[in-house]
Amino acid sequence: MSTNEKPSKKPGEVGTTGHVWDTNLEEYNNPLPRWWLWGFYATVVFAVVYWILFPAWPVGDGFTKGLNTVTFTEDGEEVTTHWNTRSLLARDMQTGTQAVRQREMLETVGAMEYDEILADVDAMGFVNAYAKGSFGTWCAACHQTGGAGVVEQYPNLRDDHWLWGGTVEKIEETLVLGRLGYMPGYRESLNSDQLEEVASYVLSLNGYEMNDEAVSAGAEIFTGELGGCFQCHGMDAAGRTSQGAPNLTNNIWGLVDVPGAADDAERVARVASYVSGGVQRVMPAFSDRLSPTEIKVLAAYVHSLGGGQ
Repeated sequence: MSTNEKPSKKPGEVGTTGHVWDTNLEEYNNPLPRWWLWGFYATVVFAVVYWILFPAWPVGDGFTKGLNTVTFTEDGEEVTTHWNTRSLLARDMQTGTQAVRQREMLETVGAMEYDEILADVDAMGFVNAYAKGSFGTWCAACHQTGGAGVVEQYPNLRDDHWLWGGTVEKIEETLVLGRLGYMPGYRESLNSDQLEEVASYVLSLNGYEMNDEAVSAGAEIFTGELGGCFQCHGMDAAGRTSQGAPNLTNNIWGLVDVPGAADDAERVARVASYVSGGVQRVMPAFSDRLSPTEIKVLAAYVHSLGGGQ
């Protein structure tokens, strides 16, 4: 039980609030430390200054913009806007220490020949650091983060199987121009037996034990007018990079999941289905999205993933 009776105060004692609990429990009335008070006043001043300089208070459908501004360049023109994290990032990307260093390295690498880039440890260190972000932005959606691609969908960039050529120059050409991969479907020109014969022939070129009669019939279709497959893949079925026609003899299967088949019958069925349906794959050109230097750096990075020729 509390009371408002003020107990007697001895000389030199700190005053109390005047409240007493259970006869002798009192609350001292010590003044706040001066450092604490000044700290509190400083936070008030800081808050007022912050409200004036930076976006702070909601007002209707908007908010107070503050007096502080950020200046950066956009599309070649200088832009000044109220302080916000987006404009601050834009300015830092243009004038920050790391941004300046990055531009310097881009200019340096851009002026180098590919053989110089690939042989220079510092240049390749920059390529791997910078282009990893570019690859993640522009390429990983199809080719995956590590460049391994997706079987039956998008090419693996880590092996040595290049539809359009795996030299750095060819990779750059692919990035600049884009690619259109096309193979007509043969569902109208070949019956199911003929499709399986062609599939058997192609599989036999890769070491699979197929029926001899089916392989012989499939070879005639492949190299003859009925199938005409040789026109793109060549009489030896080794492919032609000028047309993006894959090598059918190296046992590398990017667009048909042959290794995942349970037995030879399923392998034949999968290849036959692919020949029947054909394929059309489009890779967009990046010349209107990336600068020549950025494309050069990205080409060197793709080459370094492991499958470059």
